[in-house]
Amino acid sequence: MATKPPTGDPVQDAPQVTPPKHAAAGLPAIGHTLRIAQEQMGLARTARTLLKVNQKDGFDCPGCAWPEGDKRHTAEFCENGAKAVAEEATLRRVTPEFFAAHPLADLATRSGYWLGQQGRITRPMYLPEGGDRYEPISWERAFAVIAEELTALGSPDEALFYTSGRTSNEAAFLFQLFAREFGTNNLPDCSNMCHESSGSALTETIGIGKGSVSLEDLHQADLIIVAGQNPGTNHPRMLSALEKAKTAGAKIISVNPLPEAGMERFKNPQTPLGMLRGTALNDLFLQIRIGGDQALFRLLNKLVIETEGATDEAFIHEHTHGYEDLAAAAKEADWDETLTATGLTRPEIERALAMVLASKRTIVCWAMGLTQHKHAVATIREVVNLLLLRGNIGRPGAGVCPVRGHSNVQGDRTMGIFERPAPAFLDALDKEFGITSPRGHGYDVVRSIQAMRDGHAKVLFAMGGNFVGATPDTEVTEAAIRRTALTVHVSTKLNRSHAVTGRRALILPTLGRTDKDVQASGRQFVTVEDSMGMVHASRGNLAPASPHLLSEPAIVARMARAVLGPASATPWEDFERDYAAVRDRISRVVPGFEDFNARAARPEGFRLPHAPRDERRFPTRTGKANFTAAPVEYPRVPPGRLLLQTLRSHDQYNTTIYGLDDRYRGITGGRRVVMVHPADAAELGLADGSYTDLVSEWKDGVERRAPGFRVVHYPTARGCAAAYYPETNVLVPLDSTADTSNTPASKSVVVRFEPS
Repeated sequence: MATKPPTGDPVQDAPQVTPPKHAAAGLPAIGHTLRIAQEQMGLARTARTLLKVNQKDGFDCPGCAWPEGDKRHTAEFCENGAKAVAEEATLRRVTPEFFAAHPLADLATRSGYWLGQQGRITRPMYLPEGGDRYEPISWERAFAVIAEELTALGSPDEALFYTSGRTSNEAAFLFQLFAREFGTNNLPDCSNMCHESSGSALTETIGIGKGSVSLEDLHQADLIIVAGQNPGTNHPRMLSALEKAKTAGAKIISVNPLPEAGMERFKNPQTPLGMLRGTALNDLFLQIRIGGDQALFRLLNKLVIETEGATDEAFIHEHTHGYEDLAAAAKEADWDETLTATGLTRPEIERALAMVLASKRTIVCWAMGLTQHKHAVATIREVVNLLLLRGNIGRPGAGVCPVRGHSNVQGDRTMGIFERPAPAFLDALDKEFGITSPRGHGYDVVRSIQAMRDGHAKVLFAMGGNFVGATPDTEVTEAAIRRTALTVHVSTKLNRSHAVTGRRALILPTLGRTDKDVQASGRQFVTVEDSMGMVHASRGNLAPASPHLLSEPAIVARMARAVLGPASATPWEDFERDYAAVRDRISRVVPGFEDFNARAARPEGFRLPHAPRDERRFPTRTGKANFTAAPVEYPRVPPGRLLLQTLRSHDQYNTTIYGLDDRYRGITGGRRVVMVHPADAAELGLADGSYTDLVSEWKDGVERRAPGFRVVHYPTARGCAAAYYPETNVLVPLDSTADTSNTPASKSVVVRFEPS
């Protein structure tokens, strides 16, 4: 039987700490999965729901974007995927009576964990100007409020339309269509805060801002480098792919400031032997200092170039541009400086080089540990350099693999959720719908916050997500949002963003992935794109949490009709009635989606074209894959300070907090902890178990403080520290961003420690 939500916030004053684990998954993962699922859904609903996750006739997991193979397990989900499903399919409900009992001031004091545990929102809710709590509102009146505010703006560019990575292809396409017909390219999204650096680097170097590998490529690789990524918590199903690659003979190098249990040993819960013994994954663990990755890859590139016969000269000659510039820059790479930047030893780097040279097929995977630094784009370009030198793009078992964190974040970008759209996309959109899209660039997430702060943006409409919890510089962001006239959140559950509002606010409850979606033409399905460019259908199987919910496509269509009125020739009502009509239009606008409806009906879905992978054709400005030669950067930290990275716990998905434990790291009962190497802690006088305030230091001189963190002596890299977000987002300056991509530099925060 499902349990009731907590009535009060749990006390987190005394987190308990035990030694970190050295293996991931296994029996503890199964036990934890079943406990969480039963608490949220009950036994019968758990079985009915989890057996449909990631199945060909089921729904796509609302968690990460890791792909599925053609052959599916009966239980095709991981522990954290099951948590995501349980949270969405929960039997707990947030009703109008809940909002009557909890004024906005009360919600603002609650933790993200408590808010999320309350359950599914059942009715549209409205906070009127001057009101102290949300009250029920009809859908018709809610859309009228949106229309009032949007049509009163001095310019369409005073509106912001934010998208979360959970949004389906169909909803995303309609959302960007509405925004552009309304007259703005202000389409910030969660990509701006995570893999924007990857997209920027890959577009310049290989001509497409996506990964070039398939699941089958991973299984065929000789060497897999996993850099700045923790698959055991953030993409657990990836461990199965790594295990299969290891069984086939692959070697694995992990590059990370923290040792992670999942990369040490994977106890596959799908097999008895896996449960009992598991598989050791790492062949080499390079415990790099935060931000030292570019220096590492530059030195590896120098050593590859200097090794006779190591470069693929035919590939370089035929398919690349800029080799001479890279060779000249790489020649200047210095061993001593690299060892300083990375914290590694010469034998470690030499061993990594030997593994690179022994591999004919190499894949490099990465995530936020590479993308959230000032020099993130240059770092990823350097990764591409390594692959190009050996001809490792456009051959089986080789390529680039940025591992996306949200289930359709890549698909949303494909559908046109981008503040800087390509002219060709806008031309196709305008031709199809007879509109004139704006050509000026819009705001990304950081610039959206700045626009709200400066009074240039007055309406924030968020299609899913937790904008406040996901963004940097919390105090600045919250103050900026409170300056707006209206905030609108399309949501399934409560989060911090619902407690930080404009003068007026709306919560629009929507269907989730697990819910049946029935419109006027019958039962619908939506589609998503995984991290490797596979597009497939998703069909919920549960009765909606309330009869008062609307789907995301329906919300966009009804909003468009209310705002644009009869002047719009777009058939919004038809799009709500039948999502096949949306897919027909997508097929004529977005390359690779030809005959979309027929291909989406295939149980296995279909793969999008990728010129570098499929043809070794590189649609860049030079017509070839581009080597790059940016100056090497790495963070310099003053004496008495450490470099902090923000990260997730194992009981967390993005900003959604499932619980207060981080099982693999040995931390239970609390999230306000900071992990510090024992030697650094000794030098700074930080006793294990003591409490400290974290104070970030940035060139603007503003004090940003996160108080009351328990010190945990932990085997992180020297000079580095780690703590969970969103609690530490307050420390990340809004203007501290990656060059080119403007992604917040959440992995490079200089901090000092002051007694609590």
